[in-house]
Amino acid sequence: MSLKETFTVTGENLLKKIKDLIAEGNVRKIVISDKSGKEMMSFPVTIGVVGVLLAPVFAAIGAIAAMVSDCTVTVEKEMPEEQPRQETNGELPPPPAH
Repeated sequence: MSLKETFTVTGENLLKKIKDLIAEGNVRKIVISDKSGKEMMSFPVTIGVVGVLLAPVFAAIGAIAAMVSDCTVTVEKEMPEEQPRQETNGELPPPPAH
């Protein structure tokens, strides 16, 4: 299951916000749009992709930040799925196996 969140950030805070979101670890996709809603950049975030592989993306984000005063960041996050609940008929669940 995924959840979408939208943030409005200034151009000068854009790169920091993207780095913070990626550091959270549960981000699947990031979309950057201008004030009018026109998509400027969209990229998937894959678990384990860090550093050198994201350097070109960060450079592009820096260029976008220099061109815009405000922009919208939409983040698609992966939410952990709830475990199905088991019927216990009022009994305590069995202890975990060792």
